[in-house]
Amino acid sequence: MTQPLLSLRGIGRSFPSGEQEVQVLKDVNLDVGSGEMLAIVGASGSGKSTLMNILGCLDRPSTGSYTVSGQDVGALDSDALAELRREHFGFIFQRYHLMQHLTATGNVEVPAVYAGTDGQARDSRARQLLARLGLGDRTEHRPSQLSGGQQQRVSIARALMNGGQVILADEPTGALDSRSGQEVIGILRELHAQGHTIIIVTHDMQVASCTERIIEIADGVIVGDRPNVPSVPTVAAPAQEASQAEGEPPAAMTKPGLGIARFNTGWARFAEAFRMAWRSMMAHRMRTALTMLGIIIGITSVVSIVAIGEGAKRYVLSDIRAIGTNTLDVYPGRDFGDDKASSIRTLIPPDLDAIAAQPYVHSVTPVTSRSLRLRYRSVDINGTVNGVSDSFFRVRDMQMASGAAFTASDVRHQSQVVVIDQNTRRKLFPDGTEPVGKIILVGSLPCTVIGVAQEKKTVFGDGNKSLNLWLPYSTGASRLFGQQHFDNITVRIRDDQPTKAAEDSIVKLLTLRHGTKDFFTFNMDSIVKTAERTSQSLTLLLSLIAVISLVVGGIGVMNIMLVSVTERTREIGIRMAVGARQSDVLQQFLTEAVLVCLVGGLIGVTLSYGISFLFSLLVKQWQMIFSIGAVVSAFLCASLIGVLFGYLPARNAARLDPIEALARE
Repeated sequence: MTQPLLSLRGIGRSFPSGEQEVQVLKDVNLDVGSGEMLAIVGASGSGKSTLMNILGCLDRPSTGSYTVSGQDVGALDSDALAELRREHFGFIFQRYHLMQHLTATGNVEVPAVYAGTDGQARDSRARQLLARLGLGDRTEHRPSQLSGGQQQRVSIARALMNGGQVILADEPTGALDSRSGQEVIGILRELHAQGHTIIIVTHDMQVASCTERIIEIADGVIVGDRPNVPSVPTVAAPAQEASQAEGEPPAAMTKPGLGIARFNTGWARFAEAFRMAWRSMMAHRMRTALTMLGIIIGITSVVSIVAIGEGAKRYVLSDIRAIGTNTLDVYPGRDFGDDKASSIRTLIPPDLDAIAAQPYVHSVTPVTSRSLRLRYRSVDINGTVNGVSDSFFRVRDMQMASGAAFTASDVRHQSQVVVIDQNTRRKLFPDGTEPVGKIILVGSLPCTVIGVAQEKKTVFGDGNKSLNLWLPYSTGASRLFGQQHFDNITVRIRDDQPTKAAEDSIVKLLTLRHGTKDFFTFNMDSIVKTAERTSQSLTLLLSLIAVISLVVGGIGVMNIMLVSVTERTREIGIRMAVGARQSDVLQQFLTEAVLVCLVGGLIGVTLSYGISFLFSLLVKQWQMIFSIGAVVSAFLCASLIGVLFGYLPARNAARLDPIEALARE
């Protein structure tokens, strides 16, 4: 005896209802042979749809056994059941169950997507099927643009996409007018003639009379199983099928063994998930835009704040470097505020020569300062007079706005020449007179102004507001200050030398010269490091605040994706019915969440650059500085948020029961 294709033995199916169990199927025994065309008829609530769901591996029986070609379905896991539905079964639903955002071709292709069919072959086969069913000119139409009969034909083409060895039709004519219904029955009869096993679930005896076998079910029990002489529909199937009624069946409607190229790589599955996610996003643009809004705000905030922080840091550091970050100051005493410092007089001219001779030293200058009266004609003001060497202006990287600085010769000859700053110029020469060449009184010493230093505007303000004047330290020591020792020595280290090593070497040198360490050093590099640490801390703080926007955006992604799963429950059911595995659904929704976040990240980075352009127009002193690391980090954050906050909705989608999902409106 030939083994039946489908065999049910002692099948029972019950569902919980409150504290009780409702028995829908009771001890059902049924065999379906390969190539049969039969109808399962019964009143509403008789259990015929539940029986069809078990036959199509959409549902599992509570009791009994079900075998497909001798294979026990009860021993299969969810992925194996999905493969069985994908490779052997094709479903035709009363309400068509087409995905509204896909074209007719796209809907037909869905089973082949999960079967791993090559994209080009998949598209070609879908179009062939639609053409055979009289929809060759409707391949790019969406379901809303098709009539009920045309939508049902798309559903039939989808059922045949992977071969459709067994076609399960649930009330296939229930939502159609009589003519369209008869056309659908005609198509099913033709498919039967080509070797497909056709199982029709219906309450319409006129539809059942078109089959070769009628099974009656009532209250979950098969009450009749009889052969039938099929009647012929009064309306013929479309011309495309009718022309194939005799002879060899069309290649596009044959059973499995199609010779279509398949792929099974993880990359190919991801590519398909990416395409499906992108189509879904484009089909719901407003929802997608709202979903990614929080991500856009978060990424824009983080990238912009990091760029502003980096720009501010560079601006501050450039100003600090402008006053000499590679400089080292040597002071008498143990530290600032040392009461004994004024009595220490060991920083003397020979120390200058010893320090200047070191290979790591760029230049060195002493500094001795006093507050003295400055006079020019009737103007009498108080200013700071600094005795320095000719190297002072190189040490401090100072430029002259007019005139020139004094020279080493001026220092040797104790010349009575001075350089003044812009504040002193404005006070002594309020009428705008050119100071260079004018003689002013410094204390009681007449001096010639030979240069005016250029004003430096920095992040710290418009420079020092005090009045500064510089003259040769030899002149100040012998004619103004009455002292031969220096208040401090400033050393500029060569740019290619480490300042810390230079500092240690100078400390060792002067300690040997003085016989004791009666001085302390202040390294300007410490200011730079402090500024860098402060800037990094502020940037980190602001970035953490901005990250809150990302977290809020991620929660928004999760919430809307959860809503999306609820809205698309039936779509998920359709995908599972045509063979999608739980991992396929999980991957699709997770890919969609990540894609939303990545697109949001791209928009956010673009907006950040737009903000940078506006910022450059409004703020002239400094600019936002973008780094590759910040941009890459933004995309990594977006991906991570997509994975973290998209996993729960994706998992919920993957765990949906296909029967419940299909029943959801």
